[in-house]
Amino acid sequence: MKTLLLSLFVAFFGLASPVRAEPVVVVNAASSIGPLSQDEIINIFLGRYRRLPTGDAAQPIDQPESSALRAEFYRKLVNKDVNEINAYWSRLIFSGRTSPPLQAASVAEVTVQLLARPGAIAYVERAQVDKRLRIIMEFPR
Repeated sequence: MKTLLLSLFVAFFGLASPVRAEPVVVVNAASSIGPLSQDEIINIFLGRYRRLPTGDAAQPIDQPESSALRAEFYRKLVNKDVNEINAYWSRLIFSGRTSPPLQAASVAEVTVQLLARPGAIAYVERAQVDKRLRIIMEFPR
């Protein structure tokens, strides 16, 4: 009987779809940065664009490396996992061509950095967006 219950439990929860984070790209609400396309966000977070459309220096901010939100963001943005993104940045850093986004030490630090840096752009969980932040790009659902 215990085996049957355990099998049913595993089957039921194994079929349930995992809850995924819903990243959105944000800036300081006071920023003059307008909506950006996914291609522009790709170019900013992969170091190809060093300037925003406003002319300000782009200052992308990453979530902590172990963050599930970071993994989901890069999966949705460029269909790459965190290891592939890390390898990408290792090659670019070694070549001296560009530097990676600022990496926040915690989820809370992302907002602190966004509010403190002109040109800062980051991604957060949709539920974390408050009046201090403005969404400039959302992924299609």
